[in-house]
Amino acid sequence: MKKLTSYILIALAALTLASCSDFLDVKLHDQATLEEMFTQGGNAHRYLRHIYSFIPEEESISNREGWVVARSDEAQFSWTQWVYYLIFREGNYSSATTVASTDADRAMRPWDKFYQAISQCSIFINNIDLMKEYNNKDAAELAKIKKQMKAEAKFLRAYYYYCLIRQYGPVYIWMDSDGKPVTPDLSIDGSKIERNTMQECFDFILAQLDEAIAELPVHVGDFGEVSQDWMGRATKGAAMAVKCRVALMQASPLYNGQNGTGLYDDFVSKYNGKKFFETTYDASKWDVAAKAHRELIALAETGEYALVTDASTSEDPMQAAADNYQAIFQKTWNKETIWGWWKRESSEYGSYLAGAGQIMCCALAPQIEGVGGYAGITPSLKLVDAFPMQATGRYPLQLGNMYQKTDGRLDYSKPNVDPLSGYQAEGWKEGYKVPVNAPWAPGFKAHVSTTGRDARFYQCIVPNGFPWPNENKKKFFTCYNNSECTSPFRTSGDSNRAGYMWRKWYPTNRQLDNFQAYQMNVVYPSIRLAEIYLNYAECLIEQSSPKLDSACFYINKVRNRAGLNNIEVAYAGINTNKDLLREALRMERMVEFNGEAVRHYDAVRWMIAPEEYTTRNWTLKCSATTYEESWERVPDDCPLGDPTFIERDYLFPIYSGHLAQMTNMTQNPGF
Repeated sequence: MKKLTSYILIALAALTLASCSDFLDVKLHDQATLEEMFTQGGNAHRYLRHIYSFIPEEESISNREGWVVARSDEAQFSWTQWVYYLIFREGNYSSATTVASTDADRAMRPWDKFYQAISQCSIFINNIDLMKEYNNKDAAELAKIKKQMKAEAKFLRAYYYYCLIRQYGPVYIWMDSDGKPVTPDLSIDGSKIERNTMQECFDFILAQLDEAIAELPVHVGDFGEVSQDWMGRATKGAAMAVKCRVALMQASPLYNGQNGTGLYDDFVSKYNGKKFFETTYDASKWDVAAKAHRELIALAETGEYALVTDASTSEDPMQAAADNYQAIFQKTWNKETIWGWWKRESSEYGSYLAGAGQIMCCALAPQIEGVGGYAGITPSLKLVDAFPMQATGRYPLQLGNMYQKTDGRLDYSKPNVDPLSGYQAEGWKEGYKVPVNAPWAPGFKAHVSTTGRDARFYQCIVPNGFPWPNENKKKFFTCYNNSECTSPFRTSGDSNRAGYMWRKWYPTNRQLDNFQAYQMNVVYPSIRLAEIYLNYAECLIEQSSPKLDSACFYINKVRNRAGLNNIEVAYAGINTNKDLLREALRMERMVEFNGEAVRHYDAVRWMIAPEEYTTRNWTLKCSATTYEESWERVPDDCPLGDPTFIERDYLFPIYSGHLAQMTNMTQNPGF
């Protein structure tokens, strides 16, 4: 059995698995075929690999499920030709336009994909006990293996339901009247089914995860195989981490009273009259979420998981912090990764890829001679403004009030600077030396707003005028309308029109030539310990009896790894100010998880997306002909429609073609 990269996209043609192209199509095989398939251990393991193949590709922010990065306010979209991104970013979509013929568009309609996954998980769970042999194991060992494999499938089924509800809200669950899962029904009548309520969905998923947690091993090696070959399989910690996400989601405003807005008061089933959402706030749900996180943190404290803090040999604190942050994404199977997976594409953009994250390096890198990227998605000015100041530890702009408004929209050219942060929005610093990753680079004229930031800023962002972090190339990234630029501005095609580059996934001093990604044997850390710490801090802030000092403790674990001071030092008295600490926590999440498909789901569950997303395409003035002029912030250099978000956009519409068959199923509000 090979590692997860070999799990994925296995055709299983020899086993004649159905493609399941219809919306709730199961295509169960006759019992004789199933018995033949599952009796042999090798076949059963191939089926298990197959159901792992539905894991969403959140690591691919230039394609597939990672599209939510470009949908959010942490990114600025540059590609003008990728319409399927733009319709969601600009709000120009409907229930009839969420399905198209290309693979990329199909990635944005997970309804089909995850119901296929769920049906395959159920088939596996209901038949794995037929397995009679595996690698000459005795009866006791074989029973253990079957139990563990069943728990994996049970975990994956719960995870795929979670993937559905975070996109669509309440969904239809295959279960009996007691809330227990049942075999997907081949004779299901689509005209007679309706979605379950949001609470029923949460209850089912959490119960299934609890069952999986009780049966899964702590270590991948406990499956009885060589651990490196099995990396990426579900463990007890992975299931606990997904439970944390689900419990946090259940407690969050959108799913827990809608902040008293009455948003879903009238969202009821047309079939049975049930309300789909709980419309009354229940603080105890934060207590439930906090408990789930405490249990996982207790497992971490046994030594099972730890933040990456030892990846650097540098004696310079800034460089050490940058090295540690980079190692989260470049050090294979580091202890911060609670659940991760290998990159699953064998080919994309015409280059061989072996590991997670490489596609982002060429998709996001600038078009510098000798580097050659596409500059398709860049960090937004808001994300750039979010990174803390190293000396004070404060965020540059006022917490909860980052910008003034123009015509009712956030105006990124009018920042509300925090006067105690030490940040300056205008001015220049001559002879500036980047504090990390480029000791070879000479001093240069840097915009003062880019100086004095925390280590993560320089590890993730390359601003206009800065050296590209590769000593072999010795190139500077400059982006404006001048032939002397290394990445000249263009009005169309592959061109940086924002003024900043994302380099978070690009290892320092690694080659990237001629628009080709290099081979990287790395792992995508889907859920990492830093997320659990910040999740738990949020629970401690919001729970029925807030514990703000404890919340600060867990926020500080993440900040300290980045080389920052404690949050109580940066903001005196914040440990007694719940509202201010909440805003600091949200900023820290935006920074720590930038580009990791976290921000959008945060903005949705907090119900802040209508306020935070609805702006204009603010960029640096890359159309300028001089470096100095290019640092003006403008809303019209990017030739795309302005991003927007309205209340209907919290939930994704069910495709109208499906509803034509599921005639009793209720569509989401606004569609």
